[in-house]
Amino acid sequence: MKFGTSGLRGLVVDLEGRASALYAQAFAEHLFESGLAKPGDRVLVGRDLRPSSPSIVATCIGALRRAGLTPIDCGDVATPVLALYGLKIGAPSLMITGSHIPADRNGIKFYRADGEIDKGDEQKISAIAAVLEKTDIDATAGDSPSAKDSAITLFKERVRSVLPSKALSGLRFGVYQHSTVARELLAETLGYYGADVVELGYSDTFIPVDTEAVSVETIAQLAAWAEEHQLDGIVSADGDGDRPLVADETGTPLRGDLLGLVAARALGAKIVVTPVTSNSGIEASGTFEVVRTKVGSPFVIAGMQEALSRAQTGVMGFEANGGLLTASNFNVPGGALTPLPTRDSFVPILMVLGFAASQRLPLSCLAGEFKLPFAAADRLENFPVENSSALMTHLRQSPDNIAAFLAPLGAVVDLNDTDGLRAFLADGSIVHLRPSGNAPEMRCYVEARTETEAQRLLSESLELVRQFVIE
Repeated sequence: MKFGTSGLRGLVVDLEGRASALYAQAFAEHLFESGLAKPGDRVLVGRDLRPSSPSIVATCIGALRRAGLTPIDCGDVATPVLALYGLKIGAPSLMITGSHIPADRNGIKFYRADGEIDKGDEQKISAIAAVLEKTDIDATAGDSPSAKDSAITLFKERVRSVLPSKALSGLRFGVYQHSTVARELLAETLGYYGADVVELGYSDTFIPVDTEAVSVETIAQLAAWAEEHQLDGIVSADGDGDRPLVADETGTPLRGDLLGLVAARALGAKIVVTPVTSNSGIEASGTFEVVRTKVGSPFVIAGMQEALSRAQTGVMGFEANGGLLTASNFNVPGGALTPLPTRDSFVPILMVLGFAASQRLPLSCLAGEFKLPFAAADRLENFPVENSSALMTHLRQSPDNIAAFLAPLGAVVDLNDTDGLRAFLADGSIVHLRPSGNAPEMRCYVEARTETEAQRLLSESLELVRQFVIE
C-alpha cells in the first residue's frame, strides 16, 4: 500500500480487511492530532462501482466508528459529489476508489473538512499507519445512515448553474456509461440543458477507462456509436467521475488539457495551475498566468493555495487528464461557482459543450480554434515498478545516457526533471517519460508539429522503453 499522485492505492487482496481498517483509523487519529476533527464529528464515506468497494466501505465505516467518529455512508457517488458535500457540511471524507486502474486494484482518497489532503497529511497518515501496523487492528465491518440523496441534490444545484438554461438544445450527445459512478448524473445533467441524450455501453462489469490514454478499442467503439446515432459528441468519465472524457462528432477524444484550457477561458481565470505534462502551448493561449507543478492533484492544489496567499483571484487548475479544480469563486449564468479544490469532470464537460454550442462549432474544430501544439499520450500497462525505476535511474545518471537513449528520435537540447524526464528535441518536439504514481505503468507524453508526427513519436518512444527492458 502506498500513496500515489492522488490517494492510497494497492491490490484489492492487500487493501481489503485489515489494511483498509488500519488506514481509516490512521486517518481518524491524524484528524484528532491535527485538530481537524474531534470525537463524535461526522465523516463521510463514498465509493465507486468496482466489486471490492462495498466491502472496503463497510470495513472503513467500522474502523471510523471505533476510532470515535460518526460515519455517514454516501453510497456510490462521484468523487466531486462527495467532496462538495463534505465542504458544505464541514465534514472530512473518504472515497473508496481505484479511479481509472483495473478492478484488481482499489484505493482510498482522503479529504479534510476543507478539501483534499496534501502531501504533508499523507506523510502523517503513513507514519501513524506504520505504528498501527504493529498492533492488533479490528477489521470488523460496520454500517451507518445514508446521505447519498443530500449529496447528489447539492451537486445538481452546482452543475445546473454552469450554463444558460437549455444551452444544449438541438444537440444530440451520447453518454458512454460503462462502469463510471457518474453515468446517471452525466446523462441527467445533459438532459437538463436540453440535449437529446443517448445512453451507451452500460456495464455491470467494471471497465477501467483512462481518460488520459484512451484505448484503441474504446476509440473504435466511440467512432462506431458516433456514426450510428449521428451524435454531436460523446461524454464519459473515469471510474470515480473526477476525470472527464469528451469525444467529438467522429468519436475522437479531445485531450484533457484542451478541456481545461476551454474551461479556463470560459470562466475568465486569472491564474491557471497545471502540471508539466499539460500542453506546452497553454501559456500562449490565454491572458492568465500559468503555474506549472508536478503531476497529481495535491501539487495542483498547493499551487492554487500559494496563488491565494498572494491575494490572487480567479484561481483554478486542471490536469492533463482533464480534471478541473477551482480555488476561487467564478461567475456563471446561475450565480457563483464556489471553490471545489478537487478534480471534477462535470464542469469541464459542460464548459466545452457549452462553448462549442454557443460558437456553433463542431467539437472537432475546437483544437484548431486554440492552436495548441499537437500532443499525444499513452502508457505501457502492467509495467513493473522495478523496470520503470531502473530506466529512470539510468536516464538520470548522466546527460549522455538520455541523449543516447533518445538518439533515434532526435538530438536532446534541453531537459526538465520536475516530474519524470521531459526532453526537448532539436526539431521542437517533446518527449516526456514518467512512471505512474498510482499503478505499475510507464506513461509517455509527446508534442510535435503535426498529429501524424505526434503519433509516430509516441509509438517510437514507447518502443524504446520496451527495448530497454528487453536488453
